[in-house]
Amino acid sequence: MEAGSDGQSIGNCPFSQRLFMILWLKGVIFNVTTVDLKRKPADLHNLAPGTNPPFVTFNGEVKVDVNKIEEFLEEKLTPPRYPRLAPKHPEANTAGIDIFAKFSAYIKNSRKDTTDALQKALLKSLQRLDDFLRTPLSAEIDADVLGDVPESTRSFLDGPELTLADCNLLPKLHILKVVAKKYRGFEIPREMTCVWRYLNRAYQREEFTGTCPAEREIEFAYLHVAK
Repeated sequence: MEAGSDGQSIGNCPFSQRLFMILWLKGVIFNVTTVDLKRKPADLHNLAPGTNPPFVTFNGEVKVDVNKIEEFLEEKLTPPRYPRLAPKHPEANTAGIDIFAKFSAYIKNSRKDTTDALQKALLKSLQRLDDFLRTPLSAEIDADVLGDVPESTRSFLDGPELTLADCNLLPKLHILKVVAKKYRGFEIPREMTCVWRYLNRAYQREEFTGTCPAEREIEFAYLHVAK
């Protein structure tokens, strides 16, 4: 994966972290090799010319698209030896799908006259995620109980356990939290209690914290991006 600012430590790459989380959750033993992209080794260039990590090689074939790699890992690493990680509820896959794009537009913006509009768009997408996490999934609803359906108390997008959907969203949500505070003084509103519950439960899981780059690496990656 991409190396950090020192050329060795884990750099800021939500796509690599996504794959690391999948492998960790699958229970696969793997080695992490960081690559200083400013001094990319020749063998890496020959292996996947024109591409940057992460990528996977299998039987001489190189897979560079992170979505294809995820599908490949889920297809090859199957029960009973490895757990399935696909969400049981399809809507979990699209929860928060536009948050990172809204964040990127907000953090890269250099025009003061559009800042408020971009921040509102980011807040709107975060609110949709908060609403999704607050709304019970079908598995949480007891059809035999009359009256109002209680709010969901689930830890993650699809239920009590991390799935592929979380491996995709959580690294991006963490980057948003770190970078927006550092360069814009923006924090996810505390009243979005379900988003905060989601993040805090993730921070209790080694599969997430053990694959996160240091906050200084995340901040460094956006040093020249946050205009």
